[in-house]
Amino acid sequence: MIMIEVTFWAMAALLIYIYAGYPLLLTVFAKIRPRPVELGTSSPAVTLVISAFNEEDVIAEKLENSLAVDYPHEKLEIIVVSDASDDRTDEIVKTFMNQGVILLRMTDRGGKTLGLNEAVAKSSGEILVFSDANAMYQTDSVRMLVRNFEDLHVGAVVGESTYEVSTTDAEKSESAYWKYETAIKRLESEIGSTVGGDGAIYAIRKELYQPMAADALSDFVNPLQIVAQRRRCIYEQHAISAEEAAGSYAKEFRRKIRIVNRAWRAMMSMKFMLNPFRFGLFAWALISHKLLRWLAPIFLFTAFVANVALIGVHPIYIATLVVQVSFYGLALLGAAQREQRIAPIMYIPYYFCLVNIASARGIFEAYRGKTYATWSTARAD
Repeated sequence: MIMIEVTFWAMAALLIYIYAGYPLLLTVFAKIRPRPVELGTSSPAVTLVISAFNEEDVIAEKLENSLAVDYPHEKLEIIVVSDASDDRTDEIVKTFMNQGVILLRMTDRGGKTLGLNEAVAKSSGEILVFSDANAMYQTDSVRMLVRNFEDLHVGAVVGESTYEVSTTDAEKSESAYWKYETAIKRLESEIGSTVGGDGAIYAIRKELYQPMAADALSDFVNPLQIVAQRRRCIYEQHAISAEEAAGSYAKEFRRKIRIVNRAWRAMMSMKFMLNPFRFGLFAWALISHKLLRWLAPIFLFTAFVANVALIGVHPIYIATLVVQVSFYGLALLGAAQREQRIAPIMYIPYYFCLVNIASARGIFEAYRGKTYATWSTARAD
């Protein structure tokens, strides 16, 4: 029974650390060991790479948005990578070619990452900015990203992805979760490097780009490659991008499965970066923010089973089981009413469980050999 108690409290401690302890420690380190970034005002040549597959509904708006950014026109190259789109995406992009927009159409559909490899090879910019077709930038976003490269220690810069006004409970859940993630990224950046990028808005030095495999999660692998080259990946909160949320729990669930599947495979291929003797605080951040978070479903399940086994040992285990059952009960109520308007007390537990189930499934699928190189956007699912 002692081993079961140890197991329960170890799982509880891990879960508290993952969701509260880690952000708290980041806050402390940011206060006592900050690493500010040297900002500049120069305007190096920039290539904006926009990934698109069947984006006829948003691509015109995206290109108008991109052409309107506050950056010297002669220093800004715009490349749209069409992953063998079979709607009007290419046709619409061609109407912008007289404004300098370049269409790079992939002959066969190979996925976003292969498209990025091709675009980088054809790009002329010193700085590469990667974006999605539905991500609309504030006019100064490119300049806010670029100013950080004045610091020679910086190799990648991640902007702030925001969601348009949330209307559904799924969108509100996703938005709340993203705010939590954003706070962690900001703190990680203050002490060294943030873990991972954001496909909607991040920039790198072209010289540091390394071609990736088709199934690689580009906005996770690429920043890891840059940190492995001893450059920082920092967070720029003033480079703002806005996009629609997935819109429904079902779409968000499928998206999370795909992301974790690809990110887990990437982590296993670059597990040398988990070594704190080589990568110091970044290895700690990678373990805490990603690895342990993805493994949280195992900790949650183990804690629940151990708690049930400890019911007769001490009254405290009755209390902890009541807390767990209540939480999961609210999640089930949220699941039962997910197509209706539900209160935060239900949709937050439901979203939390949804994300963790998606993590477990994504890792399981990775070990079964399932890969995701191509997909449709959440808007098209």
